[in-house]
Amino acid sequence: MKTLKLLPVLVVLFVVMAAQNPSGELTAQTNEPQYEAMNPWADVDPIPPKAISPRLSSIEGKKIGVFANSKRSAIPQMRMVEKRLKEKFPTIQTDLYHAPDPNYIAKDSPDWGKFSTWIQSMDAIILAVGD
Repeated sequence: MKTLKLLPVLVVLFVVMAAQNPSGELTAQTNEPQYEAMNPWADVDPIPPKAISPRLSSIEGKKIGVFANSKRSAIPQMRMVEKRLKEKFPTIQTDLYHAPDPNYIAKDSPDWGKFSTWIQSMDAIILAVGD
């Protein structure tokens, strides 16, 4: 399965609005179409940003999950991350989890239970794209 790389694109919609008289016919004054620029962003209630999870004050003595995705160089890269972390923080434990296919962590995957259990057993998780 190929991974699609999507670029953020701001789409501006133009709506042609023809001025009509009550009978629905175009008047002589409106031979040219008129355009109105519409903002595609919705008005939403502001929600204050917050962290997804509480941040660790230190990683000393913690169990750190290292997630390697399905890319070819993901495992070598994440093994290097483990090595460097252990050099800098010798009291940590690391546990590498490898996702062999791109949809591995989807909740409808048969391996969701195994992955979910792994997540819950970690104090923190490092995830990187192994391109």
